[in-house]
Amino acid sequence: MTRLGSKALVLLGVALLAVGCGRVEEGVAIRNEDLATSTSIPTSPSTKNEARSIAPGIRTTTRIPLAADSVTCPQPPRVPRGIVRVADPNAPTVTVGLPEGWTSAPESDGAKLSGPNGMSATVTIKQTSLDPAAAFTEYADKAMAVSAVASVSVLPGELCDYSGQKLMGAWSDSPQQSVEFLDRIVHVWTNTNDYLVAIHVQAPAGTDGFDAASKVLTEDFAVEIP
Repeated sequence: MTRLGSKALVLLGVALLAVGCGRVEEGVAIRNEDLATSTSIPTSPSTKNEARSIAPGIRTTTRIPLAADSVTCPQPPRVPRGIVRVADPNAPTVTVGLPEGWTSAPESDGAKLSGPNGMSATVTIKQTSLDPAAAFTEYADKAMAVSAVASVSVLPGELCDYSGQKLMGAWSDSPQQSVEFLDRIVHVWTNTNDYLVAIHVQAPAGTDGFDAASKVLTEDFAVEIP
């Protein structure tokens, strides 16, 4: 599923095309003017829930009490690693893989990671009152709002038994100022609250090493329940 800015479509690291598309579904571009004449869908609560249920990467959240310090999703072996925790005592702790040459520094809502060639990343852990589909939609909408010209492709990204998505896209105010990014977002329940764990990696479009680094940072990560 690909979401497009209303003004233009950014082709990752390549060019800027003014296509006037509102969105793309199943690989077919839909023009903004076509949206007004498309068949409307009733917006009753049941219909909204059905629409959310078909979002990629959504799993049923199993709310079975977990023992303290449970590791619900172990990370595949990788060295070095970055352990990310926040002050909230009910929030999960996550451990992500770090590409070679990257450094990590704690922040109030997670961690900031720095790499070579202008690459950077953030890991955030924030409480949410939204269900997985709604939380993911809100996150993608905020990603689209960063620039007047944006493109976001959404793929399934489940993590163990948690709902999850991967977002690939680009922002661009001009062809010379294009940024590509890759995100991994996961909805985690911790006995008491729901949390959205988000890993965001970005770099100037066409940066050498971005694909390899972003793959390491957004691969499956460990989740520890407090």
